[in-house]
Amino acid sequence: DHSRICLKAENSHDNSDYINASPIMDHDPRNPAYIATQGPLPATVADFWQMVWENGCVVIVMLTPLAENGVKQCYHYWPDEGSNLYHIYEVNLVSEHIWCEDFLVRSFYLKNLQTNETRTVTQFHFLSWNDQRVPASTRSLLDFRRKVNKCYRGRSCPVVVHCSDGAGRSGTYILIDMVLNKMAKGAKEIDIAATLEHLRDQRPGMVQTK
Repeated sequence: DHSRICLKAENSHDNSDYINASPIMDHDPRNPAYIATQGPLPATVADFWQMVWENGCVVIVMLTPLAENGVKQCYHYWPDEGSNLYHIYEVNLVSEHIWCEDFLVRSFYLKNLQTNETRTVTQFHFLSWNDQRVPASTRSLLDFRRKVNKCYRGRSCPVVVHCSDGAGRSGTYILIDMVLNKMAKGAKEIDIAATLEHLRDQRPGMVQTK
């Protein structure tokens, strides 16, 4: 259980504490923490927003299109306009901004109807990274990461990262972020293999290899 996120069962729509999600910590506690999770399914959307709420998350990194070649990768878990209700969580779309052809940014108000509290949550959606492939543009992915980190800066809550399975693209993004954070702090030597092993200890299957 140390390697999974537990929901509060009493607040869950099906009285379960389970969600396919893992907390991911860096060796350096000053660096961001993450939650790597499966892309929401129709039956798990309420669980996803409950996880976001209970862990105080304000940034979501989405690394998959909703469908690839006609195959669904992730459920459309937010409203295109107005608001949608997912169990006790009301999600209201505030804005949607297309930065470039590779990614866009959405802002939501997330309201807990039990407590009437509201938070702003920002979703960064990277569009051009198909499953089991590399991103179409390295520059776009690095620009995307910069936007994410600028929004996150100064916060201590975990960043939610998901693709379709929460392991391949999600693991790669988290690995890149961890390594670049170490470089930014002046690390002289970075053991990428050891960093990857550290990720896989926390969520098996992180970063797909042939």
